[in-house]
Amino acid sequence: MNDPNLFNPYLQLADAVIITDSNHIVIDVNQKYELITGYDKHFVTGKKAGFVKSHLTPEKTYLNMKKTLDNGKPWSGIFINRKKSGELWHSSITITPISIGDGSFYIGMFRELEQLDAGTYVPQIQMEKTKKSILEVLAISCEIQDPGIEEHLIRVRHLTQKLIYAYNERKQLHLHDDYMKNVVYSSILHDIGKSGIPEGILYKPGPLTSYERLIIETHPLIGFDILKKITSKIKDNFLEESYKVAENIILYHHEKWNGTGYPNKLKQEEIPLEARIVSVVDVFDALTSRRSYKEGWATEKALEFLETQKNEHFDPEIVDAFLSIEEFTS
Repeated sequence: MNDPNLFNPYLQLADAVIITDSNHIVIDVNQKYELITGYDKHFVTGKKAGFVKSHLTPEKTYLNMKKTLDNGKPWSGIFINRKKSGELWHSSITITPISIGDGSFYIGMFRELEQLDAGTYVPQIQMEKTKKSILEVLAISCEIQDPGIEEHLIRVRHLTQKLIYAYNERKQLHLHDDYMKNVVYSSILHDIGKSGIPEGILYKPGPLTSYERLIIETHPLIGFDILKKITSKIKDNFLEESYKVAENIILYHHEKWNGTGYPNKLKQEEIPLEARIVSVVDVFDALTSRRSYKEGWATEKALEFLETQKNEHFDPEIVDAFLSIEEFTS
């Protein structure tokens, strides 16, 4: 084993430094690395360098890194890792292969992008606000034919946020916060397919004919197609996860727990969690909202309806979580 003091010149650098062996096992880190990540060097030493991965870095980045390092060349790129606190950590990193004595090692030098001057890098919180705004504008523009739709969409997003966090805590699922935020932001897109339904059917005050009902039931497929066309034009990594969640919400929020929903007659946990959550919220807000063709229900009556539809229309545990939300229990 080489003398660890041989690494001291690297550890004195101002940037965060991580030193690994040829198998990417951590040998040492400097104080700047500890300060940025929150991890003590004694905890880090002996672990694989990738233990801080957030799974938000594109896979092609790792493939490119491996190919370059395997050829014995330095590699530079951007990683999205996660600190001990759970906060995302975007870093510009250069990894250099070196030989000391009879050993081969990698010297990684990080610079935290969040600490760059404003305008050089877009912080995570600003990215989240941008994502939220993009999806909101998309949803409202697709459903602009209904003057009251914006209020409905904002309420759905608000209640989805309340519900998914309540459900996560109630079930102790430890869902990742990034996933829950994506569900909240994407919930606003649930009915974009209704923009392709004729207004005479969509806002018909009386009962629908069987043919009209079949037309209405195409809106999840229309919405999925709309989203696919839009996402093919907007290729941003930070929106990619939201798109997948949005697809599931758009396609499956009218599926029912007992398998009688549409368009695919999925049942129980075949229905993605995000769609099961938005389904409860969407029905509740639709029932309690006044429209030109109907009066809104009282909150108590709508909550009673959700209760009666457990194990039929809705996931019973998600309904229970919804009923536990503070604004309905106070």
